[in-house]
Amino acid sequence: MSSAPTFADIQEAARAIGPALVRTPIRHSRTLSNIAGCDVWLKFENRQFTASFKERGALNRILSLSGEEKKRGVAAMSAGNHAQGVAYHAGRLGIPATIVMPVTTPFNKIKHTRDFGATVIQHGKDLVEADTEARRIAAEQGLIFIHPYDDPKVIAGQGTCALEMLEDVPQLDALIVPVGGGGLISGCAIAAKAIKPAIQVFGAQSELYPAMYDAMKGLTPPPAPLIQTIAEGIAVKRPGLLTTAICKELVSDIFVVSEDAIEDALIMILEIEKTVIEGAAAAGFAALLAHAGQFKDRQVGIVMSGGNIDMRLLSNVILRELTREGRIILLVLQIEDRPGQLADIARLIADAGGNVLEVSHNRMMAGIPAKSATLELVVEARDREHAQEIRDRLAVNGFKQA
Repeated sequence: MSSAPTFADIQEAARAIGPALVRTPIRHSRTLSNIAGCDVWLKFENRQFTASFKERGALNRILSLSGEEKKRGVAAMSAGNHAQGVAYHAGRLGIPATIVMPVTTPFNKIKHTRDFGATVIQHGKDLVEADTEARRIAAEQGLIFIHPYDDPKVIAGQGTCALEMLEDVPQLDALIVPVGGGGLISGCAIAAKAIKPAIQVFGAQSELYPAMYDAMKGLTPPPAPLIQTIAEGIAVKRPGLLTTAICKELVSDIFVVSEDAIEDALIMILEIEKTVIEGAAAAGFAALLAHAGQFKDRQVGIVMSGGNIDMRLLSNVILRELTREGRIILLVLQIEDRPGQLADIARLIADAGGNVLEVSHNRMMAGIPAKSATLELVVEARDREHAQEIRDRLAVNGFKQA
């Protein structure tokens, strides 16, 4: 196993990659702070050119290549963000890049990686299978394999994120970092602890992929989940050996959060901060909300690791959240199949302040009278209480739920 990078390595990485990267802002959120009961500082890594922190480590590793290695080219495996970081900076520097991505990778991440000039090969249902194929291709073609997290140069590059955070907001006393394979949290922990030994570093993982949590706690990894996580950027079955060793030494704890909690955090940040992030980036704030008592009145920095979310998925998450909040409701009514019924119902909903989004008649259902129909309406309301007012007004006027 390679040796862990030092704080000096992270400082050197900052000097090397700084000219080609965005020094992303870190901002205090008054509203999120009020909600969480502590001072919340968000590091917006979604504002990197490829919309992810992964550029940091990828570029630092690429810059360490010899001239002969650059001519041969590089290979990588990734669920998306590391792929884009490698593809973009390799392309910018004229270095051939071949990226292996699991077949479950969101289309937008595949497209962006190809657009940066890399050769993209979709292989395997997860990162383990993609990793095997990428290493095979690298060995066969003589390419330099750039690991997404278990590499000292990559870890050092990722650590520049915490370096910037503490330079900009030195009063931070805790960091919460999304964790997949552990490259980001390892680098951040090395940098943060070197600058401020008393600071605590915490990780956040999806409960569907608790790989680093299990490694830290000495637990047997669970079988592969049957469903995909919204946080596919941190959906790693097996963390790195080097990153696990660093986390065991420097990280205070790993929090595991539910899919619903990640969705809620993502929508909260979208609605309050007007910022689009991906599921992995929402895990940190979700973890803070789930453990708010532990951070009361503290200065907490959260890494918003990326913003590469598929637009269809984002729209689905928004609609799901609106439904959970009662702002979009489904009304199923059994009505008489005669002229004017729909107009009467629409008028009642409008008078109650609701907005009809969709209407569907079903006259073919068995089990209802032949001269009746089932009417389904998707209605927009202000909140859960307003939704109930709409239901009550319909019921008072004889239109009850089927």
